[in-house]
Amino acid sequence: MSLDTLGLVESRTIAAGIFLADLMVKSAQIKLVKASTICAGRYFIQVSGTRSAVETAVASAEASDYSLVGNFVISNVHPDLLRGVGKCQDIPPGDALGVVECKTVSAGVIAADQALKKAEVQLARLVIGQGISGKSYFILNGAIAEVTEAVAAARGVLDRYLLDTVVIPAPDEVIIAALMNKLR
Repeated sequence: MSLDTLGLVESRTIAAGIFLADLMVKSAQIKLVKASTICAGRYFIQVSGTRSAVETAVASAEASDYSLVGNFVISNVHPDLLRGVGKCQDIPPGDALGVVECKTVSAGVIAADQALKKAEVQLARLVIGQGISGKSYFILNGAIAEVTEAVAAARGVLDRYLLDTVVIPAPDEVIIAALMNKLR
């Protein structure tokens, strides 16, 4: 089954999320990639498969009687996004950093994918939900012009889900170590 298309659903409650995950896997031939609680008592569901199957599954969640925090379908997912969830990638000295903070987990994933597709940057880190009140953020690195373009692309898709963004040209090495949990 292709990991080319992702479906993201974020429910307001845990009970609804568990119900919706079950509904989604029964509605289409998809792979359940993640189904878990996130902060603020929400539930995050990530599925993959063919575009039509993922669209069907996400539509079944949308059509339910449950209120969703967010839901998206992402096709042609950037490969760095699939590798980047929860992992820290090394940031070379001299690279610029872009940090994008989002109100929801699902919005952060879609914005990170868009940023990676728009510019020649690397996904250094993607943090979703746990320990940050159901929000998400991601860190990009690369040349200053590319990072600026990627952050602008993320801002463009986030709209009301955007909390804040920054671009830091050549951050100090101690800041990079702190972001990558490598302080000595």
